[in-house]
Amino acid sequence: MTQSWKASTYFIKLLRHRTLLYGVSFVLWGFIHGSPVLIGILVKAVFDALSGSAAATSSAWTFVILMLLFQLGRSGILVVGEFCWISYWLSFTLLLRRNLLDYVLRAKGSRRLSESPGEAIPRFREDVNDVTQYVENWVDAGGLLTYAVVAFTVMFRINPQITLIISVPILSTVVLTQLLTPKIRQFRRTRRKTTDAITDFIGELFGAVQAVKISGKEETVISHFNKLNDTRRRAALNDTLLTELLRSVNNNMVNVAQGIILLLAATAMKDGSFSVGDFALFVTFLPRLTDTMSFFGDMLAQYRRAEVSLERMQNYLQDASPEDLVKQDELYLFREPTTLVTSVIGKDKLTRLEVKNLSYQFPDGEAGIRDINLSLKRGSFTVITGRIGSGKSTFVRVLLGLLPKDSGEIYWNDEQVSDPASFFVPPRSAYTAQVPRLFSDSLKENVVMGSSIGSDYLDNALELAVLKPDIHRLEKGLETLVGTRGVKLSGGQVQRSAAARMFMRQAELMIFDDLSSALDVETEGHLWDGIFAAGDATCLVVSHRRAALQRADQILVLKEGRLIAQGSLEHLLTNCEEMQHLWAEEK
Repeated sequence: MTQSWKASTYFIKLLRHRTLLYGVSFVLWGFIHGSPVLIGILVKAVFDALSGSAAATSSAWTFVILMLLFQLGRSGILVVGEFCWISYWLSFTLLLRRNLLDYVLRAKGSRRLSESPGEAIPRFREDVNDVTQYVENWVDAGGLLTYAVVAFTVMFRINPQITLIISVPILSTVVLTQLLTPKIRQFRRTRRKTTDAITDFIGELFGAVQAVKISGKEETVISHFNKLNDTRRRAALNDTLLTELLRSVNNNMVNVAQGIILLLAATAMKDGSFSVGDFALFVTFLPRLTDTMSFFGDMLAQYRRAEVSLERMQNYLQDASPEDLVKQDELYLFREPTTLVTSVIGKDKLTRLEVKNLSYQFPDGEAGIRDINLSLKRGSFTVITGRIGSGKSTFVRVLLGLLPKDSGEIYWNDEQVSDPASFFVPPRSAYTAQVPRLFSDSLKENVVMGSSIGSDYLDNALELAVLKPDIHRLEKGLETLVGTRGVKLSGGQVQRSAAARMFMRQAELMIFDDLSSALDVETEGHLWDGIFAAGDATCLVVSHRRAALQRADQILVLKEGRLIAQGSLEHLLTNCEEMQHLWAEEK
């Protein structure tokens, strides 16, 4: 990251989110937590009336009725306070998750995340929860602090000596929490790391089930998983034990304090300086006062845990500004979002795409691409071909900004593209990867991807992808669940489903990375014919298949990351030895 904030700065920013709702919640919960001090005073009045210490005009039943009325009113405010707090909590929880996801999807640059998807999941789940739990404390803190101050003042005025003595064990919990702060941070960080390792391993395992079965390594994989689980269990146990230890100490302080009151109050009650009502007030105040002190002790501990979570989210955002994590944005909790723009006008309409001297070298030294040039016009069909490892897919990924270019320039209608990753998205361009990814949802949802475009567009996309005949053979048609990564579909069906998803975007430039590798010759021919019969399509295609090469307006031949020849198929078969070999191998 370019800079880092203290945890307190993040919390201040979060507390400013929907300030009015936070203010209402703060006031309501301030009353809910602070008002029980009146209960203690009324309890004192009841016992003083019963023991004869109260004025003659006072009745114990009067105070009992007042307590009942007070509790009824407090219960009504509790319902409203709960609604306001839940609304606020959901709002800033969604804000954090929305901003994390926004960085992944729309931040500038290639956005090559430093963590696997499995490791990223706890950022959106546990880390966000840790932060929101701490923010929740600031809704309760005002009322609890008010209660503590008023209760302590009332008790001090009744008997300063007893009040000060019972304060010692209560305040000791705060000191203990401060002393254990380094351990709290250490245990929470270790627990998060071991959880990351588990989720990452599970995610990778789901994608490699067949490889594990073929190699017969099930026992080895299970053994490794058990080791990771043991490590996580020990880390979770340490973290949980420390948390529960602090809570146990805090909760047991009330018993210690009550014992002190019993010992000290006995003498005071004999000499008449401490009434039965005073004793009842102290006993009534003490559990809640102890809980309040425990709350602030827990709040300090939670702050340390939240610091770790914010640190992990900062690392996840990499080069983003700290502001990006807590930036305010519309969450559409109470209204529908604005309709997304699905067409381009004016200068965004593609007339010409130019690539000049585009280069990229992989960090680990693996060969990339060097000084590749490309020029294509609207309505053209351009094919990039070459042997395996020649750099075809790498070139496409660098062009789209999925990999950060080392050098070179990209022009869309003679205007330079400064950030390809943000620019080459629908409706300007649409991309189907060499290995398309489908989600564990229905075939329809995998194609429309949440789009509200009408059924005519969906029907047309399925037609272009030559997918309609397959749909009729599926058990539930478009509503058929495709399974993890489309496991219930054939390779060709997966590729054509991805193509249909791309056609739904109605993009100016369509980029296919070896889309037809799992298609038969006839189906591939229908696919290309349908695209150009439908209108003014512009395609950039990575392929070595004859059906694509024969249709191409121009072909780029790559070898060892360099562009060695380009032109029509006829020209290359006459003048390019590499193209001649590729053509012969494709018989």
